[in-house]
Amino acid sequence: MKHNPGFLALVERAKRNIKECTAADVKARLDRKESFHFIDVREDNEFAKDHAKGARHLGRGILERDIETVIPDKQAEIVLYCGGGYRSALAADSLRQMGYTSVVSMDGGIRAWREAGYPIEQGEEQGKRIVL
Repeated sequence: MKHNPGFLALVERAKRNIKECTAADVKARLDRKESFHFIDVREDNEFAKDHAKGARHLGRGILERDIETVIPDKQAEIVLYCGGGYRSALAADSLRQMGYTSVVSMDGGIRAWREAGYPIEQGEEQGKRIVL
């Protein structure tokens, strides 16, 4: 997907303020059964099609509105991902501005997860869609 220059500039500014990790980092944490919130911030239809195994859904459009209800602990460890790592970078920066101190964006998003051959779930019924 070709992104517009203004969007890319916004993402680059956000990335200066956040931490990023790789899909391999997240998979290793899951394999070690570490405790953290693994959140898919893509659109509802994207999550329903497929998502990383173990991820919960809290779409970018409602993230800031609902995050304090879903994850009230602002020190909780949170890993966000989207399609390629751009929306999750923006989301991570938003949560940082809201006072969340341990938020990471998964660089490469679901594309990197798929390319690595990591487990995918299909459909909402297998995932944990957060509905408030």
